[in-house]
Amino acid sequence: MNSKLNLDKLDLQIIEHMMDDAEISYADLGKKLFVSGGTIHVRIKKLQKDGVVKGTRLNPDLKLLGYDVIAFIGIYLRESSLYDSVAKELHKIKEIVRLNYTTGNYSMFAEIVCKDISELRDVLHEKLQKIKGIERTETFISLEESFREA
Repeated sequence: MNSKLNLDKLDLQIIEHMMDDAEISYADLGKKLFVSGGTIHVRIKKLQKDGVVKGTRLNPDLKLLGYDVIAFIGIYLRESSLYDSVAKELHKIKEIVRLNYTTGNYSMFAEIVCKDISELRDVLHEKLQKIKGIERTETFISLEESFREA
């Protein structure tokens, strides 16, 4: 993998430190790694361009923002060849925050975040079930998120 991407020791050190503390300034990280903050900035931009680092993301507490329902939806497709078109339609549903193409019982598995059960019902009935290619779905409501790795 490293030979394809041409990552060196400094790139790997940057990734490791940023995974531990994504809020560290480029200047402080540069001091730790004995390079300039500008070098860190250039390296991170290169890692983003190469797709190794996929941007930066704010991780708010959704419950505090009024989103009380987290659910997981197992999606059965009529045919596996419909994956791309169904995924494109699912991407338009703002309540779906994650989508995976899976093995096992379901063709796809989605995570959905809603303000309440009524909104979840609306998303399932008015949006998701109307997508051509979806045979049926199975919904799992999360009672509690025990932990999430940052």
